[in-house]
Amino acid sequence: MQIGKYIMSLDQGTTSSRAIIFNTYGAIVGMGQKEFQQFYPQPGYVEHDPVEILETQLFAMREAVAQAGIKAEDIAAIGITNQRETTVAWDSVTGVPICNAIVWQCRRTAPECERLKEKGLSNYIYDTTGLIIDAYFSATKMQWILENVPMAKELAAKGRLRFGTIDTWLVFSLTDGKTYVTDVSNASRTMLFDIHKMQWDPRLLEEFGIPCGALPQVVESSGIVGMCQSPVLGMEIPIAGIAGDQHAALFGQCCFEPGMAKNTYGTGCFILMNTGDKPVKSSSGLLTTVGWSVNGKGTYALEGSAFHAGSAISWLRDGMKIIQDPQDTDFLAESVEDSGGVVFVPAFTGLGAPYWDMYARGILIGITRGTTDAHVARAVMESIAFESYDLFQCMQNDSGVSIKELRVDGGVSKSRFLMQFQADLLNCTVYRPFCVETTAMGAAMLAGIAVGVWDDPEELKNLWKAQTKFNPSMEKSKAEKAVSRWHRAVGRCRSWKLEE
Repeated sequence: MQIGKYIMSLDQGTTSSRAIIFNTYGAIVGMGQKEFQQFYPQPGYVEHDPVEILETQLFAMREAVAQAGIKAEDIAAIGITNQRETTVAWDSVTGVPICNAIVWQCRRTAPECERLKEKGLSNYIYDTTGLIIDAYFSATKMQWILENVPMAKELAAKGRLRFGTIDTWLVFSLTDGKTYVTDVSNASRTMLFDIHKMQWDPRLLEEFGIPCGALPQVVESSGIVGMCQSPVLGMEIPIAGIAGDQHAALFGQCCFEPGMAKNTYGTGCFILMNTGDKPVKSSSGLLTTVGWSVNGKGTYALEGSAFHAGSAISWLRDGMKIIQDPQDTDFLAESVEDSGGVVFVPAFTGLGAPYWDMYARGILIGITRGTTDAHVARAVMESIAFESYDLFQCMQNDSGVSIKELRVDGGVSKSRFLMQFQADLLNCTVYRPFCVETTAMGAAMLAGIAVGVWDDPEELKNLWKAQTKFNPSMEKSKAEKAVSRWHRAVGRCRSWKLEE
């Protein structure tokens, strides 16, 4: 281990841009954060301004350095982790985006996904990319931009169109246009990447009409790809690690062995399980994805995604005005014995695995005259655990592995109520580490390995320490009854938009 150097991690999320500086012992010494605007131009549409994302990321970087009280020369490398699938398009010459970024939550391309299914491409896309056809992924977003943004086709004809997920956009911008890359984990979320050959798939590029030159070079998750230019922080700093947020969290939780799993409770809820050097096919609607690639060795994972977790709590605050602060949710949830029969399904923009229903919509059911805001708050918190339960069971069935423990992270994992309820439903031990910023930590680890701050993944295991352990305590029959009620509620919200 190299002593006396720091790693900066850029954690570019769905609602804010953050920068976290770690020392060589994995401790946080500085942090910066700035939120940015969400745009909802039509029902089901979600957009971000790529320039605002870059500006807020630069602000966070400078704030983190100032808080840490260090200089740019003290930073050995920068790692980047990002909201996945969100798609940016820009002009390679000017570096200016040609439209707002289409966010991973956006459902505008659902009709195109239906066309792909009708065309019989479901099996080919799953066998090649490990993904289910869904508007969640980047390919149909790129196609939509080509067909609906006037400048797109003109730039493509001139060879100037550039597509990228947020990692690509940040690296391109921070290196002043010198580096145009993405890593294998982000590439594996586009629905264009062959996860077996580790390259863009020619047939899918042709199907979506996307020129290969408009896509970045795919690189490993750990390795120097370019230099963050000196105007950003005062001197050039190598960018040496890239991973999509959930992949970075799996790495940051030190889930290096097959069968180890983590759940990130952020805007959405994402369980990933390490499956080793071979991809595992799912029969339950889970995704097969590339976890990371380090030193020429690829690691695969099974993933289950629930689109709304922290965003459901934000809805309680911003939409329903039931709480003023997310921390109030625990107090309300614990003020009642149970949800009073109320069940909430947070299908604001459809359901992910194992249902993959683009047309499901949220439902609050079981309301009586005695229902209070506390019952609703508890039902919302419980819904996050129920979503994770469904994913957890599918993962065990597909892998044939009985998961004995679950490592958790993300902002919502700070909820004592939720973590205990999760352990009760899963009937397994839930571990929350001292550092719940494991997404940022994973990116820092990947960058640190590349520049010699840490020698190898084995050394990284010493950085992970459990802070709180949640053991299951609910009677099995009570948990089963609660799960049954949840599944009844899910059944009632399915295909809602198709019935209009």
